[in-house]
Amino acid sequence: MNRNFNINRRSVLCCMALCLTATVLGSNRRGVADDSAASPEKELVSKVITAAGGEEKLLTLFRMEERYNSGKERVSPGTSRVSVVEPPNSWWIGTNERGQEPAKITTWAWTLGVLKDEKSKLALIPDVTDSEKELVGIQVTGSVDPAIDMYFDKTTHELVRVDWRNDIYRFSEWKEYDGTKYPSKCAMFRRNSGEPWFFHEIVTIERLKELPEGLKR
Repeated sequence: MNRNFNINRRSVLCCMALCLTATVLGSNRRGVADDSAASPEKELVSKVITAAGGEEKLLTLFRMEERYNSGKERVSPGTSRVSVVEPPNSWWIGTNERGQEPAKITTWAWTLGVLKDEKSKLALIPDVTDSEKELVGIQVTGSVDPAIDMYFDKTTHELVRVDWRNDIYRFSEWKEYDGTKYPSKCAMFRRNSGEPWFFHEIVTIERLKELPEGLKR
């Protein structure tokens, strides 16, 4: 009698242990699935970074030859200059660092570094149609103030538009360099009027391994 009772008790305990293990494993699996489903922002960022060549290829310190002009139309060739940029904190023209300059933040956006910063908080925003392109949007807060809205082509996942402060930046003519892709042209528009007021073009770009001599952070 006691022997049968002990056997039955052991059987019950084993069954309980197996059920508990199955419950924990199932809960873990659901947790992984739920985390993935709850993070569409991360999925979008992954597609965007991959489309640009991968995180290890993003531009973080580089020299670029630029052309730019103010006005309602793009002027060729425009004003030329050479800059060394390390977004979001530094931008040198010659040996002079530009100080408080909004272009540092928008450069951080088009180089996609803002999407990977540990302080960045990401949230999907409503899709828009711009120049007949369907765009998916993501808003970045935490690492930048005010918030910056970035819009990507739904098909190619290339950056098409950035809305920040009082301006709309429209990017075009993506090029490839040293394993990464970047938009070589940008046109800026006033958000309140929609009027263009500034045009920028990257003529050449060069990745740098270290800060050039004569420049200080």
